Amino acid sequence: MSLFEKCKGFYSDPAVAQKYGYPVNPRTAQAMGLYPYFIPLDQTEGTEVTIEGKKLIMIGSNNYLGLTTHPKVKEAAIEAIRKYGTSCTGSRFLNGTLHLHIELENRLAEFVDMKKALVFSTGFQTNLGSISALVGSEDVVITDREVHASIIDGVRMSRGQRAFFKHNDMDDLERILKKYPREKGKLIIVDGVFSMGGDIAPLPELVALSKKYSAQLMVDDAHSFGVLGGGRGTAFHFNCSKDVDLVMGTFSKSFASIGGFIAGSEEVVDWIRHFARPLIFSASLPAPNVATVLAVIDVIEKEPEHVERINRIGERIRKELKAMGYNIGNSQTPIVPIIIGDMMKTMQAWKTLFEEGIYTNVAIPPAVPADTCLLRTSYMATHTDGQLDKVLQTFKRIRQVLC
Repeated sequence: MSLFEKCKGFYSDPAVAQKYGYPVNPRTAQAMGLYPYFIPLDQTEGTEVTIEGKKLIMIGSNNYLGLTTHPKVKEAAIEAIRKYGTSCTGSRFLNGTLHLHIELENRLAEFVDMKKALVFSTGFQTNLGSISALVGSEDVVITDREVHASIIDGVRMSRGQRAFFKHNDMDDLERILKKYPREKGKLIIVDGVFSMGGDIAPLPELVALSKKYSAQLMVDDAHSFGVLGGGRGTAFHFNCSKDVDLVMGTFSKSFASIGGFIAGSEEVVDWIRHFARPLIFSASLPAPNVATVLAVIDVIEKEPEHVERINRIGERIRKELKAMGYNIGNSQTPIVPIIIGDMMKTMQAWKTLFEEGIYTNVAIPPAVPADTCLLRTSYMATHTDGQLDKVLQTFKRIRQVLC
């Protein structure tokens, strides 16, 4: 099969689609009215979106604190455009570094209690660049099986050995660590909050094992910032910020922007800034995005009620959905999956909720195992009690249809 023939076959031959991880090809799902992806939004006001003139309550966003519409945040982005324009038109390595980038990196390092931070243009690039820059041919990377795709691709780009331990299973991690000598370079990588299940990595146990076996520990806090530890992430949630070697974060969730950063010791971050190809060969983060993140940090520090509310909302949703009989897995955060299992039932459940005015996300293979297809719901601090009441009432009324 030629390079382009496989593309044609992907849509016409079910066997080709399945070979590449899609049990049902997109055009079949579209013909059935069950295609939940790439839906254009006419308007978005945070907790509500408009699609073809119809308003829906958004419970599929990573905008956990709802700060994309905060007046201070919006004004900071607008003012940055006035001062710097819309783009830096160059990489950080050459002509794309502003004093604003340095200011943000200093603020982020302080925010996560690290010596130094480095800002990338996307969160995906942050993991891709940091992992591939750090891990050499003599090293090994050990990751949880449910880490984000950007970590998996960063591991693939590295020249090191790879090992995966069962999700949040510390016995399995220790079994792997025992295989390697103490002097071998070892990097353990986990998500602080896992993006599909909403559960939290057992950081104290991970810290203990990393020290016991002379490994370094990196935590991807993309879904933790703004939610855990007063908004500062998983290490603060567990009061062990001094025991984590590297912290990674994104700006496209609670930080109301786009981009990402890695934070750690001065030597390690300096190494990454000189060897991370996705940093060196990409244009730098535009000034309005940088200013947005700086404003968000101010809001989190000065207005703690946003973090407090999102956690109260998450607790309420988990409690009430579980009482209705939904399988929400081990969620501990405002990411609350509705685990259905069967792929077609999951897609039909998405459509039912969509027609009821509730916007959710669908996770099917290859994003999740075939037997754990789910609706990923996630909540914002700016959801009103009335909106949450409607969401829960809808889930209760159509439970038999969904499950």
